[in-house]
Amino acid sequence: MNWMILAQAAEDAKPLEEINSQGWVMMIASMGLVLILLAYCFTKVLIVPSKDVTEHLKAPLDIDTGDRS
Repeated sequence: MNWMILAQAAEDAKPLEEINSQGWVMMIASMGLVLILLAYCFTKVLIVPSKDVTEHLKAPLDIDTGDRS
């Protein structure tokens, strides 16, 4: 019986309106912003670190904690 109600609702529904120019501008701007942010984040994460950063990296055994004297 529920499918009959859904079928009737589908027949009574008015057709979807097409997107207007303001909608297109908003969609393109928001998608562009998301893609720019995605590209920025990927470049920050995947960029090769410079030599000065790798000099500061130390293994746990190389760090002097001062507890063994």
